[in-house]
Amino acid sequence: MGLICAANRSPKDVTRYTPLFAKPGTFILQLDNLIETGLNGIYSTTLHATFYASSAEHPPAKQANTIIPLSTLSNTTGNDASVPPSFSINVTLPVNAVEVYAELYPSGNGNEEFWYLNVADEFLGDLPAGNLGQGPFREMRLLVDGQVAGVAFPYPVVFTGGVLPPAWRPITSYGALDLPTYFLDLTPFVPLLTDGQPHNFTLDVVSAEADHTILQNWFVSGLLQVVTDSSPNRTTGNITSYSADLFAQTNTTGSVAANGDISITVKATREIHITADIVSGSGKKNHVVLSQSLEYINQQDYLDNTLVENVFQSSSGSVLSTHNNVPAVVDTFSYPFTLNFTSLNDQGTFFSALFDHSYDRVLLPSPFILGSTIKERQVAGGFFLEASTGNTGNGTSNNTQVFHNLKASGAHCNLPSRFSYVDTAGNTFNRRVDAAFNNITLDVQSGSLSQAQKSHTSSTKNADTFTDARLPPGRGKLVH
Repeated sequence: MGLICAANRSPKDVTRYTPLFAKPGTFILQLDNLIETGLNGIYSTTLHATFYASSAEHPPAKQANTIIPLSTLSNTTGNDASVPPSFSINVTLPVNAVEVYAELYPSGNGNEEFWYLNVADEFLGDLPAGNLGQGPFREMRLLVDGQVAGVAFPYPVVFTGGVLPPAWRPITSYGALDLPTYFLDLTPFVPLLTDGQPHNFTLDVVSAEADHTILQNWFVSGLLQVVTDSSPNRTTGNITSYSADLFAQTNTTGSVAANGDISITVKATREIHITADIVSGSGKKNHVVLSQSLEYINQQDYLDNTLVENVFQSSSGSVLSTHNNVPAVVDTFSYPFTLNFTSLNDQGTFFSALFDHSYDRVLLPSPFILGSTIKERQVAGGFFLEASTGNTGNGTSNNTQVFHNLKASGAHCNLPSRFSYVDTAGNTFNRRVDAAFNNITLDVQSGSLSQAQKSHTSSTKNADTFTDARLPPGRGKLVH
């Protein structure tokens, strides 16, 4: 298959969606924008698709037999759903399905953009007006016919204007332009789903509050990767054990000191264990075990009459499914996130912020999708001054930068950003980038996928017959 790349040269491997490209269909590029704060601009985007032919050296990538969307199915606009309330769709699977894998796409927006900073309702009245409630814990759930089939604790993405706009130029926060997705093995439910009847799939996002509700809004969607048997006969079997509560186990504690300092801690744990025995129409037997063990903590401290806010959050855990004792889906992750936000005047128009966040994940999405290990850490911060005129401003600190014709401006550092990648095909990539004063001050790359390696390799082969050794199996010769 290949890559899809926007004009800013941000590539995305879409090989796992090969079945969608195997037949004619509608392709929609939707890039919404709001021009209202003076901090954003107008998009000018070109989309490129690069396909790679298979060969004896690079055989076709493994793939599912069919992909079924979990979306609004709109063919005129983006087909993600806005929750709350929950989103449901009826899906009919092939009767000879033997494996089913889900990929989930959640994105917090609006009053849920900074969900990890939201305040537990119990303490909302102790803070100044303007703080958002429903707490900082969020869990995305996938339910099949009303039963929890799996969940995801999302990574705290900070979008490009988030909290401290100048902190994200020229280096954006990890995931801001390509949100992480989450993978679940639904194979234990195959015996229920292969009866030829429609079954209800529900996506929602819930909180740790008593009513489990959230604010507006999250955009959610997903898809099912379905593997079918060589026999057209129905797959049979049984779910032999099921242990999954409707909601995570949560606990909220806190205190308000005599001097007004406020401390709030929200914790959550999630345990899921499902087993099933499956028999395909051709007689193959599969014993499937799915386990999820997830932990979450969010600590918020409001000091100095709430002029200082310190937040520490960590989501971690493991997802493991095995088929006849062989790993099928593996997801071991840790997402620590730390933020210090300090108002430097009583009006809140001059403030500093410091971020320290990481994305550490060992992921095998399915037996036929390339697995990877990603380790990323980013430290970013600086100052921000809103101008009284509403369109100009300046920032002062050890790193000073003036932005003209903007509502606000700031001085910042984004130092450092470290990233390492290795996949199950042996490809590697490492990068460290430092920035200050809106400029890259250090950019070091290494690994088989680095630009230096690419330049060296491509210079030794004719472009028309170039077989890219950096690409995983199934990429092969570049098709012009």
